[in-house]
Amino acid sequence: MARIVPMASSIKPSLTSLKFSVTARFALPRSSPSLCRKVASLHLCSVAKISEAASEGTIGVFIDRRNTLLLLLLNWLAVIPQLQPFGLRTSKLFKEDISSRSVIVAGNTTQASTATTHENVLEWVKQDKRRMLHVVYRVGDMDRTIKFYTECLGMKLLRKRDIPEERYTNAFLGYGPEDSHFVIELTYNYGVDKYDIGSGFGHFGISVEDVAKTVDLIKAKGGKVSREPGPVKGGNTVIAFIEDPDGYKFELLERGPTPEPLCQVMLRVGDLDRAIEFYEKAYGMELLRKRDNPEYKYTIAMLGYGPEDKNAVMELTYNYGVTEYDKGNAYAQIAIGTDDVYKTAEAVKLSGGKVTREPGPLPGINTKITACLDPDGWKTVFVDNIDFLKELE
Repeated sequence: MARIVPMASSIKPSLTSLKFSVTARFALPRSSPSLCRKVASLHLCSVAKISEAASEGTIGVFIDRRNTLLLLLLNWLAVIPQLQPFGLRTSKLFKEDISSRSVIVAGNTTQASTATTHENVLEWVKQDKRRMLHVVYRVGDMDRTIKFYTECLGMKLLRKRDIPEERYTNAFLGYGPEDSHFVIELTYNYGVDKYDIGSGFGHFGISVEDVAKTVDLIKAKGGKVSREPGPVKGGNTVIAFIEDPDGYKFELLERGPTPEPLCQVMLRVGDLDRAIEFYEKAYGMELLRKRDNPEYKYTIAMLGYGPEDKNAVMELTYNYGVTEYDKGNAYAQIAIGTDDVYKTAEAVKLSGGKVTREPGPLPGINTKITACLDPDGWKTVFVDNIDFLKELE
């Protein structure tokens, strides 16, 4: 703990002989060795020498034995009251020096406090209760898409809502209840029957126990198979690709039973390391694995809130040399649950993301959300966990 050392009481009424006892240790910069030796060798210093040292910014740091506190300008600040009886005014340089150093101290304190706050917010993200809730995209014929997903992919229609005043309809489909499963939210806008998927969106992943059998079923229903069953490039997992009536691709992955069959959303990014850092810091996701395939010139990274065999994950893909993609107007966003949309928005900003909708309640339903873009421009909406469950009720 720092303590202020009083000046010696034996000060003679002569300006030239004004002295005080130097009982504190001074922190002297190595950049001025001559002044260091001069001040360090003195036990009694004249005002002139103290002022000289002060003007060079070398005196004024008091450190106790534990080095727990720095107190700027301590000793030569104490000189000021002793000058008053002589009717002398402190020099402009002396005053300005004190003022500038005070500002520095205040600025450094503010910076330290801000840094601590930022650190706390980013640390909070890691502890937040987050889960991927649903993925949102647009379709040209709602009934046709629902029929395909339920009959060919084995999904269930969980709920459907029509908003005529806004001229759109939503349908939620998946393999289990929304309060515990990652699901699909389809959007149909009145009068719009076609969308541009673009080159940035990749596919959705569905885990099945028998890829070949699933593909045969899809063919029998008139579905389009764009890749026949077989091992993935550079791996052993058996996969196949199909397309729904709007052209969205689904990757079928052969796996054992899983609580989360709708298991992936694949998006392409222009800088994989940048994207990974953002999803870890801003979204609180964990990098589950990363695989480079130089033969086919691409790298993938799997990120999520738990193991791939039990949770839906993001698959980010970087194709060698490609830094930008056309996002089209079909794919919309993913939604993620959070305990605090306000802190989430702050974390996104601190991590270099762009908040497109400031946190707050939605008109009419009062569900608190915030929306943002990652460094590649992919949109994510964060939804308050409690409000989301109330909305389901």
